[in-house]
Amino acid sequence: MGGLVSYRAGLAAEASVARLYERQGRKIAATRWRSMAGEIDLIARDGAEVIFIEVKQSRTHAEAAEHLTAFQQARITASASLFLADEAMGQDTPARFDVALVDGQGRIEIIENAFAA
Repeated sequence: MGGLVSYRAGLAAEASVARLYERQGRKIAATRWRSMAGEIDLIARDGAEVIFIEVKQSRTHAEAAEHLTAFQQARITASASLFLADEAMGQDTPARFDVALVDGQGRIEIIENAFAA
């Protein structure tokens, strides 16, 4: 049962993060977008910019952050490249990678442009 509970908690976290981005005036372009390279939890648009969002949920924000591995970052980056290939400006499309950390209380911390660090 633990796997199903974790899965549902992840879906709820993604929905909460999507609502937060929408309240900030960004449009959610895709949820759980899949490519040959992998999956991206959320993709939002802020004007011409595309925001790729990885959602991590755990008891604390620190624990959630620990769940993001270098392998996952590479998979997300590769998937984003495939997504951008279909954009009008292709790989020149302004884009960034955010990480949304959701703790056990449902509080959200957004790390904008997290992969640039």
